[in-house]
Amino acid sequence: MDALSAQFARDCGYTGDSPAMLAAFAAIRLDGIGKARLGHEQRKAVVDGLKHGEALFLAAIRPAQSAEEALEDAARFIALFRNMPRWRQERRGADLARARQQRLLARFFR
Repeated sequence: MDALSAQFARDCGYTGDSPAMLAAFAAIRLDGIGKARLGHEQRKAVVDGLKHGEALFLAAIRPAQSAEEALEDAARFIALFRNMPRWRQERRGADLARARQQRLLARFFR
């Protein structure tokens, strides 16, 4: 059990000293770090693939005509999504993922 995992358990509100619980918190922490790294690598692969040509970038942000317009569209949808009822949010999860990806690409190529 390393100090970072113990600190993570305390930050989560666990005050006990059970080795099994501390091991569970360590596993949760390592899983979260792994998912974050995987997500970063996936986003980087998308951006690296679009560096090869402006046509790919414009296809990725369509129907927007520029990076600024894509940023505005993404921000508008994300704000709209946050104000939707939960049942509608559950149906529009793929649209939210696309808006976030579009925002990431537009920020990078701005």
